[in-house]
Amino acid sequence: MRVSRRSVLLAALAAGVPACAPADPPTPAELVLATGPDGAVFREIGGALARALADRFPDTRVVARHTAASVENVRLLREGRVHLGLSSLDPIVDVPLGDAHPDGISAVGRLYDSFLQVVVPAGSPVTRLVDLAGRRVSFGPRESGTEFTATRLLDLLGLRVDARRMAHAEAARQLVDGSIEALLALTGIPTPAIGGLPATFPIRLLDLPDEAVRLAETHPGPYVPVTIPATTYRGLGPCRTFAVPNLLLARTALDASVVEVVTRTVFTESARIAAGHPEAGRINVRTGIATGLVPLHPGAARWFRSVKR
Repeated sequence: MRVSRRSVLLAALAAGVPACAPADPPTPAELVLATGPDGAVFREIGGALARALADRFPDTRVVARHTAASVENVRLLREGRVHLGLSSLDPIVDVPLGDAHPDGISAVGRLYDSFLQVVVPAGSPVTRLVDLAGRRVSFGPRESGTEFTATRLLDLLGLRVDARRMAHAEAARQLVDGSIEALLALTGIPTPAIGGLPATFPIRLLDLPDEAVRLAETHPGPYVPVTIPATTYRGLGPCRTFAVPNLLLARTALDASVVEVVTRTVFTESARIAAGHPEAGRINVRTGIATGLVPLHPGAARWFRSVKR
């Protein structure tokens, strides 16, 4: 039999529990989490997080909404059409967050990093990024973090390509059948859409050492030159590129007690949420507060303070 919150409160008062005792967090009717496209880590991590939140909020309808990823997720948050969303850091710092008013966006925490991966067939004549000039290249879906970062990078270099917009899984299929000549993916590693290719279709990852440094110097903050380990994809060696932090965002208007539970779920059930994704396995409390220019949601800040006592 379901016991009402009013009955619990009356029973507590009768037992002499002080009226100022903290109440249980409110139970929202729905929590919608914006994730990512087919073949991207955002979709898989987001789905796992939604399942964990459904366990924490058994009376709430928790929905993992499939999206193009970062840019769309930020827009949906600002429009109030989702409550939570995943995004890489770089497009967030270029939009007004408006954390002081109801359509503002705050951070639940930093999760893990995405790596820019430029994939070409093993037999392709393309050996450097500049060799993509005029070629058919997937930029990821419209309103994705891949599209945002790829456009920023190629504009910086003055490089023009025949850009196509599609999910990473579709881009992998089109790379195999020759419809495109390269795919760009800014996502966690290993990327599902890329990981299945080497066994059936030999590929290479382009080295981006100079491009990574130039981007980091031109846009200080979100970009860090890194190396994709040789163990990431079978048969491929290490690859120099750059990484961008990923954040879990929330509408600032979302109840602080709800966000506190969301934050606790992310950082205490990280092994479950990141299962099968080594890079996402780096989700931890120590780096969780490193959200750059994006302020922590009051509920998230409250949880982080509680674990530091």
